[in-house]
Amino acid sequence: MAGGSWDMTSLPVRPGLYINFKEAAAAQISGGARGIVALPLKTYTGGTAAAKTFYTVSTESDAIKLFGAANIQSIKFALQGGAKEVLVYTLPASAAAADYAAMRTAFDTRPFNVFVFDGEFSASEQAAVKTWVAASRDEGKHFMAVIGGDAASDADSAQGNARSALNSDMYIVNLISGVIADGTSYTSSQFAPYIAGLIAGTTINRSITYAPVGVTDVTKRLTNSQVKDALQAGSLVLVHDGEKVKVEQGLTASKQKIRSIRARQAVSTDITKTASDAYIGKIDNNEDGQAALISAVKAYLETLVAAGALADVSVSLDPQHASTGDSVYLLISYREIDSMERIFLTVTI
Repeated sequence: MAGGSWDMTSLPVRPGLYINFKEAAAAQISGGARGIVALPLKTYTGGTAAAKTFYTVSTESDAIKLFGAANIQSIKFALQGGAKEVLVYTLPASAAAADYAAMRTAFDTRPFNVFVFDGEFSASEQAAVKTWVAASRDEGKHFMAVIGGDAASDADSAQGNARSALNSDMYIVNLISGVIADGTSYTSSQFAPYIAGLIAGTTINRSITYAPVGVTDVTKRLTNSQVKDALQAGSLVLVHDGEKVKVEQGLTASKQKIRSIRARQAVSTDITKTASDAYIGKIDNNEDGQAALISAVKAYLETLVAAGALADVSVSLDPQHASTGDSVYLLISYREIDSMERIFLTVTI
């Protein structure tokens, strides 16, 4: 199924549905399978799994049988965070850069919502993921990626913020906080699978801001000014509010709201699938066919209106481009509804 973005100077050749995102008119849609975390597993001795193979797991017991009890902490974190299932790809022993490249190519053929590493920290592989995320987006495959750092960068939020700048992309989330859970310290890279599960398992009309995280504490509590600096850098920060550990704000490394980005991803994935299943090659490109397509797209978007995700939806033919031959151009606009994240009170007495 072809898809992705389109440029009027070089229209795509393959049949498919092509969507351009614009800040003032970005399409959003709800539906389809949510909650799948993609994870390349480094070690799986003691289990039945073979190298360079995909496995889908939804329970800890299944993971133990496949990969061995000592090797599934990242999978456990993803499931605890809220992932419906984890799509695991087993890396070969002593995996090198070529093996990671082959892993990314393999994941290109599978649907998932959020990608995360198996607790490891590698600046070079994070750079490769940034390139992969952008290339996949241009080709019509949309997913988020969660990354983290090592103990040294977790202890110095400035280093974590620098990683956010280095990996700035609206589809990448950079966790800069390590955590303590059950008496064990985990780096932000090791805990990133939990955040991946949290993002994947949260509906697209909800934010992860202030979402509680099931750990005892963070490895380093940041000051108020450090938290503000982190948010302004596009870092995902965990804070201890005196009672529990929670996500300070659901931000991507490009300082955009995770809620908004996931909705944009949903529209591309779900409308494309619907168009492929019911419209492309199946209806005439005439007034009746165009009206049917517009009606279907608007009906999907109105489900998000009912869910409180957006308002003022409009779907029509794009007057800037003639919908003739085998090409149809739609113009979609809406008003996005954000989560309530800042409350200002004025008290008079």
